[in-house]
Amino acid sequence: MPPTYRAVLRGNHLEWRDEEPEEFLPDRDVEVVVTILDHPDSEAASRTRGAAMAAALEGLAAAGGPRSFGDPAEWERETREERGTDPHLALDR
Repeated sequence: MPPTYRAVLRGNHLEWRDEEPEEFLPDRDVEVVVTILDHPDSEAASRTRGAAMAAALEGLAAAGGPRSFGDPAEWERETREERGTDPHLALDR
């Protein structure tokens, strides 16, 4: 397996992150395979997705919230019992 190096692509240039390859001469062309790890969204796409999420949450709240979860206080009691924690003990002593 060939060595792997982390870098950030800025325009047409790679800026090395951790370890920089030492064996390459600056005037030598080297074939690389680039995997894009992050796809930054445009501001408009982020706003659209945020508005859709807000509308979905408002609809859920208007319908009385998710009913499949049951009583949240009961769920918390059961969870604490399973972990063996006393719900009456203060956490910030």
